[in-house]
Amino acid sequence: MRENNFHENGADRSSSANLAHFKKLARAKMPFGRYAGTPLIDLPEPYVVWFNRKGFPKGELGEMLKEVFEIKVNGLEHLFTPFRSEKE
Repeated sequence: MRENNFHENGADRSSSANLAHFKKLARAKMPFGRYAGTPLIDLPEPYVVWFNRKGFPKGELGEMLKEVFEIKVNGLEHLFTPFRSEKE
C-alpha cells in the first residue's frame, strides 16, 4: 500500500517541511565577519551578491546564503515579513 503525503488535517508533509526550513532560514544569523550576528535575511544585497561572485562558504551556511541570494535578487524579501516579529 502506498503511503500518502497528507496529514489527517489535509496539510502536505512537504509543505510543513518547507515551512520549517523557511523559518530556520529566517532566524539564521551570520556567524562571522562585518555582519556577524545579523540575520541572513537582513544582510545587505551587495554583500550577498559578493558571495555569489566570490563563492559561498561550504556547508549549511553556504546553502542558506545561496537561498537568501535568490530571494533578494528576485525581490522576494517580503516573504520574510511574517517571521520578523516571531520569537525564537
